[in-house]
Amino acid sequence: MTAVLPPHPATPALRAPRRLSRTEDGERLHALLWTVGPGRRAISSAVLGGGIGERAWVLNAQVAHGYRRTDPERHLASLAADAGLSGAGVGLMTAADVSAYAHAGDAGVEAFVTAGVDVRGWAARPGEGAEGAPEPGTINVVVAVPAALTDAALVNAVATATEAKVQALVGSGHDCSGTPTDAVCVVADTPVPGQEAHAFAGPRSLWGARLARAVHRAVRDAVAGARQGRPGTADVTRETPAPGY
Repeated sequence: MTAVLPPHPATPALRAPRRLSRTEDGERLHALLWTVGPGRRAISSAVLGGGIGERAWVLNAQVAHGYRRTDPERHLASLAADAGLSGAGVGLMTAADVSAYAHAGDAGVEAFVTAGVDVRGWAARPGEGAEGAPEPGTINVVVAVPAALTDAALVNAVATATEAKVQALVGSGHDCSGTPTDAVCVVADTPVPGQEAHAFAGPRSLWGARLARAVHRAVRDAVAGARQGRPGTADVTRETPAPGY
């Protein structure tokens, strides 16, 4: 018997970002801004608004190559204020041109990726790690799920997104697991009493499988754009049909 899958939401889990621009240190830099809306929360490794909690917006800001500020959280908060944002949000940084982002959707899940892969390698390697604030992340993944996830499922979703990212990198011919400063943000509905919150987001779970496919496609397309040095916007939107089982 064929299982009945949840219907696709009428509105996207995360709409296309608003593009912002500014001049900083003599350079024209860009940023992507998503308005999350009420009743949503995020889990993120971002320097601003990281951890788990309700978030109203997500900002992915481009900074200059060779960025050396030691207060990235304050810098991002200032950029958010300049954009008129208020309330708690998530702020990510990258030296990659965020106006050239990739987007993929899968059965209601939306994934947006900006990528620069000049500095890449494997996670496990000899040597000690460095202390202090790292340089801005170069592969930033922002993904939204139109369903409520438990805290454990949010952690599971981060692991699934990371697995899909690595799969896309290796499949694209890169002998690496990422860059030293990649960041991820997963947005989902906030659980409310009396309504189901999904307890799993691994790659074989309902929402985890959709998340993995969306992130895999978006990372693959973003990396391809970075390799080609493609200027401008690379907004690649593709819908993968849900399997009928």
